[in-house]
Amino acid sequence: MLFKLATPQEVAGELGRRLRERRLSLNLTQAETAARAGTSLGALQNLERTGLVTVEVLFRVAGALGVLDQLEPVFVTRSVSIEQMEAASQKRRRASRKGDKQ
Repeated sequence: MLFKLATPQEVAGELGRRLRERRLSLNLTQAETAARAGTSLGALQNLERTGLVTVEVLFRVAGALGVLDQLEPVFVTRSVSIEQMEAASQKRRRASRKGDKQ
């Protein structure tokens, strides 16, 4: 799934499906995973079904499944050079109309 072409609900659903697949690959039950994550069984079931849960539940479950580190790139601040900042702050120019002289 290309996340950039999906709706937020589709991305959340895909995330829930991927976490469910990870849980199953580790041969864990939902109850075991919820206990490891320190969250309710209902919250885990909702995550796997819809992907729509709190960020805290997402982080807890990802940690319990050993994939929390894979979320890190989402929160990395990109460094920007001075040249990039200056270029972004320059006033935008438009092309001249035909017949106009510059």
